[in-house]
Amino acid sequence: MNFKRIIFLLSIVTLLLFPAFADEGSAIDYGANVEIGAESFIENGDPVSYQMISLDPDMAFGKFGIGISLTFHYKFSGNDGSFDFREEDWIPDDKRSALDIYLPILRYFRYGHKGDSLYGKIGYIDDGTLGNGFIMGNYSNTHFLPERKIIGLSLDMDGNLFNFPYLGIETFFGNLAKMDVFGTRLYARPLVALNLPVFKDLQIGLTAAFDRNPNSFKNFLTVDEGDISTVSIFGVDFKQPVLSNDLISMAIFGDTAFQNGGDKVAAGSLLGFGGNIFTFMNYGLNALFLGDNFVPFYFDSSYDLFREQKFLVYNETNQIPGYAGWRASMGFTFADSLFVFNASIDGAFVQNELTPFPHLIATFVVGEGLIPGFSFDASYDKRDIETFSDLINAENAVIGANINYKTGPAVITLGYDLRYAPESEKGWETTAKLSTSISLF
Repeated sequence: MNFKRIIFLLSIVTLLLFPAFADEGSAIDYGANVEIGAESFIENGDPVSYQMISLDPDMAFGKFGIGISLTFHYKFSGNDGSFDFREEDWIPDDKRSALDIYLPILRYFRYGHKGDSLYGKIGYIDDGTLGNGFIMGNYSNTHFLPERKIIGLSLDMDGNLFNFPYLGIETFFGNLAKMDVFGTRLYARPLVALNLPVFKDLQIGLTAAFDRNPNSFKNFLTVDEGDISTVSIFGVDFKQPVLSNDLISMAIFGDTAFQNGGDKVAAGSLLGFGGNIFTFMNYGLNALFLGDNFVPFYFDSSYDLFREQKFLVYNETNQIPGYAGWRASMGFTFADSLFVFNASIDGAFVQNELTPFPHLIATFVVGEGLIPGFSFDASYDKRDIETFSDLINAENAVIGANINYKTGPAVITLGYDLRYAPESEKGWETTAKLSTSISLF
């Protein structure tokens, strides 16, 4: 029996036996899913289908939470019922080290939540944010699942934890195996000692964020390896809460950032406000003042998919003149999260052929309950919206959707992802998935 089959059997035994130590009187909340289905992968330019079984136990105790992910892809290799595992899931190569492969077995380990005096999370992260998000906002390391599993780290500590509310720090690492994208923000509350009703919560922060290897996924097409350098961005920011009640909350914030990628330092600024209305709606409106070749929201939710395009502007290969622009965001959550929608769009005040066209990011979730047994989620990330027809054109877009049907403890999921990939021969990469997950506990 080979090593992979031993891991497979031990995983099944552990999953089934652990609930004996987490009974109803225990302080541990335990849940586990077994997902069975099929997935397709692009191998040598063509899609190849594998059978799949995934074991995903979750445990929570107090503010701690932990999730494990063990996925086995296999194909039957004969009429005797024998099967072979997908080698790429287990064997390191020139693109993935042993850390890249085995560290993601830890899906996440969490303490607290973002905004707590102490917050930490290691694993899959799709909301990596520093400060107001002008440099790093909602960075995600989950775009290449299930083929590539990446483990990141988010760790925040506020001085309130030690009864010293004057200082705090936020840190983020996108990939602990490669240590490419990372950043930190140190902030202060200089007026807290005055104990003024509003100004005591004023934050002033300093942020630094980097990508040590922008080509870590080795898909740059037009940049020579020797010309690729570290991306480094520095900034100063402030955030001033103005209103805070159940009816409406609002904060005023601003950033100035500097990108040192070419002969000249590129600079940009943001000034805006945002908050919540009636607790179920969020909003934001920002004015952008961007210098030549400055890329706002550099480490955003789709950064890993558009590294080359951003780097070509960062190092001044592609010239973009400075411009004044805008960014608006809006979202809502209704009926106890039955409907959830969030969208943001940014562009230039005066549009021409040299300024970037608007960029839209939208997500929509319909929870279980509207239609008995069914739930649905979809995401749409679209760049270069020049005309209305571009809005519904899949070029320069990342699209994802999942339809789930629950019956008893089982959930049947039909998933589909479409990613614009100019580095591939076909120009697109698609991932389809049909699976059944069973909640055991």
